[in-house]
Amino acid sequence: MLGALVAPCPAGAEPAAIAAKQRVERKIFSDAEILDGFFKTAFGAEFHLAGRVDRIRKYDTPVRVFADGADSPARRAQLARVIADIAARVQHLDIAMADSADAANVSVRLVRDRDLDSTIARFYGADRAREIHDSLDPQCLSGFRKNERYEIQHSDVILTVDNGDFVFLDCAYEELLQSLGPINDTDSVPWTMFNDDVQMGYFDVYDQYILNILYHPAIKAGMTVAEVKAVLPQVLVEVRAWVAKVNGLRE
Repeated sequence: MLGALVAPCPAGAEPAAIAAKQRVERKIFSDAEILDGFFKTAFGAEFHLAGRVDRIRKYDTPVRVFADGADSPARRAQLARVIADIAARVQHLDIAMADSADAANVSVRLVRDRDLDSTIARFYGADRAREIHDSLDPQCLSGFRKNERYEIQHSDVILTVDNGDFVFLDCAYEELLQSLGPINDTDSVPWTMFNDDVQMGYFDVYDQYILNILYHPAIKAGMTVAEVKAVLPQVLVEVRAWVAKVNGLRE
């Protein structure tokens, strides 16, 4: 999917590939289909560095995002639009751009594609970087640190700026959303962007279900699968109503 250097599209414009995907997007899912994706992405970890992964992990504080690195005002503008879109579509998540690195708990590093491997090595060390490259061969990457209560304390996101608009937006949505908790990729759910074989470029309805369940107040950091299942009936009713409202769906 790597491409030549492409000038970013103007703020507000969308690549034709994204518009085409939105026209044919599936938007209606059964409870079982939604929950299958939620459990497969909210528990576990695609690349496990340390600690248990059988608990809910999420922010319990407002999320503030700051981007630094490559000088790309157009990409920063696109990133701000992505953050605003996430904020509008996840009901109980307080997320916005920050004015400074010190005010942020999500750090986005914008890099040229040629600098991606060296940037990953600076973040994770040479040995881990080789493991990440060999197992994931990423175009972009995210990870987070959590406390003993499984509350996420800080997230790091690395995005490339010179692989075209579709790749940038696809990576920005996927990595930012994964940095909020659903860090595990799955190849068995065909409707989620948390599937390495699926590229969206926008915040699709299915993944809105996953993030709205995760950030519902009844879903707490540190919960087990059994504890989550106990509160899901009411949570899903409320999440369905919200996702239908913000997307103009009939449930």
